[in-house]
This record gives sequence, structure tokens and C-alpha cells, in this order.
Amino acid sequence: MITSNISNAVDALNNGALVAIPTETVYGLAGSAFSEHAIQKIFELKNRPFCNPLILHTHSIQEVLKFVQQIPPNAMKLAEAFWPGPLTLLLPKKSIIPQIVTAGSHLVAVRIPNHPVALNLLKQLDFPLVAPSANPYTRISPTNAKMVDDYFGTDLPVILDGDICSKGIESTIVGFLDDIPIIYRQGAISVDAIEFIVGKSKVQATKNEKITTPGMSPMHYAPKTKFYIVESVVNFIQENQGLKVGALTLGKRDFNQPNTTSINLSITADLEEASTNLYKSMYDLDAMALDCIIIELFPEIGIGKSLNDRIRRASFR
Repeated sequence: MITSNISNAVDALNNGALVAIPTETVYGLAGSAFSEHAIQKIFELKNRPFCNPLILHTHSIQEVLKFVQQIPPNAMKLAEAFWPGPLTLLLPKKSIIPQIVTAGSHLVAVRIPNHPVALNLLKQLDFPLVAPSANPYTRISPTNAKMVDDYFGTDLPVILDGDICSKGIESTIVGFLDDIPIIYRQGAISVDAIEFIVGKSKVQATKNEKITTPGMSPMHYAPKTKFYIVESVVNFIQENQGLKVGALTLGKRDFNQPNTTSINLSITADLEEASTNLYKSMYDLDAMALDCIIIELFPEIGIGKSLNDRIRRASFR
């Protein structure tokens, strides 16, 4: 049920049920971080492997300190710069956090979402929430309530409506090793922005790596339709005129080719706007019974690096 009534979500969560919640990144499938039963239901509903840890959501740094042993100096610099916001920090957990949340790790991923509905909800609860994206595992993350409803329908008693997610891709996940920031997932905060606050970072490779933090799955964010990264959208369409093609484009580009459906992510080539529109556009094309969906790489600057990370993981192998 899609609703804007926060009281419905509070009641459901207090009774151990799952609720879909809006954040500035994507919609989350939320349950109490202290209820192993609720957490198991999240894994089962998403068909998510139990080895893939979850992100803890709360509403203030003071609350975060209840769940972690400490916030190291560089982590605190990032928290003060970007919270509330699309930043997830990996911090040493207190024993109060169940092992199922962290997949046995001594580190817990935490963030404070920057969305008025989510913050209002979190302030009315006596516990933090775990809230992975509200989609079946590896599928396109939802950026509006209808996408969540399409995925789960009556399996979710409450889908809390918060309009479209402004950032449109997941949070950036940062940990530290010997004071060096390690970016485990590129996200809505660019690597450049992280490094401006805490200096040079290392971006953790995900290919063939064991999943140790949220966001490390190499195949993710994928439509059911074959999704290709191409060197030239124009050339691909001209060379494959027998295919029904969906094209995701950037900038002032218009395609009036037969058998082609085009969605422009940003006419002005604004990467922030493209980020907001990416998942919803992928999802819309995925519903059109096309032979394939194609896209060119984004410019490798700022958030473009995060967008390229997303489409590479979604692309057909």
C-alpha cells in the first residue's frame, strides 16, 4: 500500500513488519536493525545473499555513537561535511548490532539519510533501521514508490511515498585503513568531493573480490533486458536496424530511427540530473519488450565516475 501517512510506517515497523521508505538516494526496504526476524525477512524478500551486509540508518551523529565504538577523526570530518546525506561510513560496531546486519564483520555501515520523510520516521522510532534498496537482488533500484509497488505489491504492508529520489543512485561507502580512505562503493558523493575533505583515497575494486561491505556485488542494478555499453549510440542503431532498441542519451541528441525508443537523461548534459533520471529511465525501457538497451559511458569526471560504475555493473556480460 502506497501512503504518505508516517504513522502507518511507525506502527508496522514497531510490529516487526517491513516498510519501504524514501531516501534522497533510492527507496529502501526497511526493518528494525534490532530484529533478526525482520532482517531475515528483508534478505528473503529481496532474495539477497546473507553474506551481503546491510546499512544502518539513523537520524543524528549522537544516535550513530550509540551503535559504534568510535568515529575516527577523518570519518568525523566526512560525517560533518556530508551528513545528513548520501554518505555511508564503515565504523567499528558495538555488540548491540546483530551479526546478521554486518555478515559477521566487526564493522557496520551507517548513514543519516537526507530526506524529510525518512528523517521524520527515524526520529519517531526507538531503533535504527536497516534499509537496502527496495528491489529484488541485482535488479534496478527504485527511485519512486510505484517502482517498489511493482516489485513487491502486497508483500509490503506500507510503501511510504516521498516523491522521486533526488540523487537517484546509492550512497558512497567509505572506510579507512591506516587513515587512508577506502571507497568501497562510488555513489552520489563523488570521489573528488571525498578527497577534498580527507585527502587521497583508494577506490576498492569489486571484480572477483569477496563481498565485505554493502555495494560490492559485481552484477547489480540490472534490467531484465540486455543492457549494453556502446562506443556510439548512433552507430549501434544504424548497424542494428532489425533490433528494437532502447537508447539512453545525454545532451542535445535526437533519434528518429525506426524501432528505436530514446530517453534523454539530461538535455543539458548535467550529470546530477542524469543521476536522478538514470534508474527510472532504465526501468521504463525495461518494460517495453525491447531487444536491448544501450548507453554510452558518461564523462569520467565527478559523479560521472559513479554513474559509469552503475552501468558497468548492469551491462550484459
